[in-house]
This record gives sequence, C-alpha cells and structure tokens, in this order.
Amino acid sequence: MDNFVQCQEGVSEIVFFDLETTVPNRAGQRFWVLEFGAIVVCPRKLVELESFSTLIRPKDLSAVALRSGRCDGITRDAVANAPAFEEVAEKIFSILNGRIWAGHNIQRFDCVRIKEAFAEIGKPAPVPVGMIDSLGVLTEKFGRRAGNLKMATLASYFGLGQQKHRSLDDVRMNLEVLKHCATVLFLESTVPTLLNRKWNNSPITTRSRSNGKLLFREETSRKSPPTTAANYQRTVPYARGSLGKQVSEGVKNLLCKAQETRSINRLLKHSHALLR
Repeated sequence: MDNFVQCQEGVSEIVFFDLETTVPNRAGQRFWVLEFGAIVVCPRKLVELESFSTLIRPKDLSAVALRSGRCDGITRDAVANAPAFEEVAEKIFSILNGRIWAGHNIQRFDCVRIKEAFAEIGKPAPVPVGMIDSLGVLTEKFGRRAGNLKMATLASYFGLGQQKHRSLDDVRMNLEVLKHCATVLFLESTVPTLLNRKWNNSPITTRSRSNGKLLFREETSRKSPPTTAANYQRTVPYARGSLGKQVSEGVKNLLCKAQETRSINRLLKHSHALLR
C-alpha cells in the first residue's frame, strides 16, 4: 500500500498489458481476443502494484483451435466457459484508462484489438496518457544484438526462460527484458568513461610492505585499455551471454568504487530511465 500511495503523488502508473488472440488462417477472418493480462507498475520503483488476467470467450468458438501448437496454448475447451468480453470490459477499462500503456508491439496490435473489442460492445475504449512500446524503444536503443527483437529471443538472450504466450506471464517477462536492456545500455554508456578515467595510460600505484614500512612503486598494467574510445568499445562486448557473465568482478568493483560504493543493485534500480 505504501508503494501505491507514493506513486499516486503526481506520477502516472505504467500498465504493462498483453492480449492473446486467435490467428486468422484466411483473408477476411478477424482476430478474437482470448485472454487479457496486465500488471500495474510504479515507475519510480518498478514494483508491481496490481495484476489482473482473464480468459475471454469469443462469440465464435469455432475460431479457436481444438488443440494448440504451444505447450501452454489456449484451446477451445479452455475458453468455452470463460466470461465474454462485455462481462470483463469494465475491469479492463479501469486497469487501462488514464495510465501509461506499455508492452511489446502494442501500438500495431494490442491497442487495435482493444479498440475493436470495445467498439463491438458499443462502449468507449480506454485512453492512455502515454505509450511505451518496447519494440520501438529497443529497435532504436538496443538494436538486434540478440538476433531479432522478438520477446522470446530477447528473453532467451538474457536467460529469462521461455516465453509462454500467456498474457500475465508475458507482461512480466516484458518488464524483466526492459530492465536487463536498460542495464546493459547504462553500463555501455557509463563503464567506458569510468575505465578510461581510471586506467587510460596512467601508472598504477601499488603498496608493498618491507620491514614494517609501506613502500610505493609504480607499474603499468598489462590490461590497460586502448587509448581510443572506438577501440575500447570492442574490448568490452555485451553481445553474448547473460548480464551476470558479461560484467567481470573487476568491473563491478570499479563501478562500486567510482560511484562511492553504491552497489550494482542500485544501478539496476535506476537504469530504466535510459528507456524513457
């Protein structure tokens, strides 16, 4: 409750949402919404404040496959006794209306399906106060270093497991993917500056103890980075493996020291600002 109160003070909450729908197999067929899932997140702490999910029974049950090609996919039997969209429309409206909408490829797909579903029951659709489409954001800022920008590919790249193609699971995965991408971008923009300032062609002063006295000596590190920023970028790749494997203990220690011993966890907490 404390988190909820804090986020109410002039800060718009973010709602990550996702729809599961039928997939038309011929021209002229429409999409039917089969599931809606959402989590409401405080933008200051990225903590989950509220969640909601529901299966939805389409008017045309024959459009839903008897068997799903996905292990956790939605089948006709699963939605046969689910509420119709008009029965959950009020709740969906309250979750979405007046908040910042977030999700993967929601501008081109999920937002369109929401408008269609509300129009079909003759009710006004919810309206966002802002939009964060992670597909567009990551296309611009993160690129295709994972191979492509599909949520399943990004989740696998960061070791977050397999995408389940169920609404509530997918929105939580979407949030975690964004956190990881933001952290990588933060480190890529921060670590080179710190390393260059600390190590670039500068002697390293070390101490040794002799006869009870501290003796100082200078030596040049064999691991000193190249002098140019362009060359240095190639020595610190973030293109493979999980984030935990990419950042060495030495870099972690350097970050903590340069940031007045603030932990990596605190960097993770604030790195989402890069995606704004």
